[in-house]
Amino acid sequence: VIGQPAKSKRPKEPGENKIKPINKKVKPKTPRMKERESADSSLKSQSILTQVMDKGHFQKLAATLSLAAGQSIELRCKGSNVTWNYPSYLDTFKDSRLSIKQLDRYSQLILANSTAADTGEYSCWLQLCNGNKCRKDETKTGSTYIFFTDKEELFVPTPSYFEIVYLNPDKPAVIPCRVTTPSAKVTLHREFPAEEIEIDGTDIIYDAKKGFVFQHPTPDHKGIVYCKAESQGAPQISIKYHLLYVEVPKGPPSTTIAVSSGRAGLSDRVHVVCTVLGEPDVDVNFKWQYPGQESERPVIIQNFWRLINRGIGHTTRISKSVLLVEDFEDIDAGNYVCIAQNPQGETTVATEVEL
Repeated sequence: VIGQPAKSKRPKEPGENKIKPINKKVKPKTPRMKERESADSSLKSQSILTQVMDKGHFQKLAATLSLAAGQSIELRCKGSNVTWNYPSYLDTFKDSRLSIKQLDRYSQLILANSTAADTGEYSCWLQLCNGNKCRKDETKTGSTYIFFTDKEELFVPTPSYFEIVYLNPDKPAVIPCRVTTPSAKVTLHREFPAEEIEIDGTDIIYDAKKGFVFQHPTPDHKGIVYCKAESQGAPQISIKYHLLYVEVPKGPPSTTIAVSSGRAGLSDRVHVVCTVLGEPDVDVNFKWQYPGQESERPVIIQNFWRLINRGIGHTTRISKSVLLVEDFEDIDAGNYVCIAQNPQGETTVATEVEL
């Protein structure tokens, strides 16, 4: 008789928390798993990437993960044709601590004996291939940013002690003093005059995965700066960053061509110079067309570039290509054409050399 009222009570108050645990093992567990998955559906990029834990357990990865430096980590990405992305310096030094294997149903990435320098983004995605053409499957990707914490190395180590950061007026600039401990307190300082730079959270923000971001760079930001980090111990100083302000028009290369002489005699030495003024961090490629090209006349072509300061903190890159004819002959007379290319396009200029 006592059992009967209990049965009749449950339908009347189905939402009562005290009663739900009676069926916890059967009914609520499945919906809760679904709720978690649907909550994670906004993080679709985490769906195919997992971390291998002890005893063969797997853990889906959040947007960030913190591990102590020195640990090894194994990541798996589901799929039969997987591409990985990881901190570029591991490729630069062909690091033997990194191992990637493609198996039937997943790809495995193992990083042994991690260091603070391994801090960064680790991501993977499936490749969809049709013959020789492959493209990234945007619906099946995985990404996590791993902090390899090290009390001795609060800043992610870099191969140099000094870096140049270009400040373009039309795009954000990043001072890349990334930390290995996300909870570290990081400040930005100017070397001269010696002062701490105010971080307002609008024009200048700090992102532990990137560093300090100048949203709208101006000439006032130029100079030499460094970062300072504190986390349960003595503060540490980053490398120095030289901020150079840039102001050159976007677009195909601004190109000029000049020749040592428009009229040359036999056996003369003639050089043609192609010059481009552009942004400091934009590479320029040069191609030449010249009269003796089809006859494979010997010419010497040299390319080089340097930075020039135009005053008021403005910096420009001057790129040059020099074509040299050491022993001018009849076949060398005619038009010399220089084609300068950058990511925005190409510019063609020409000059004539007569005999």
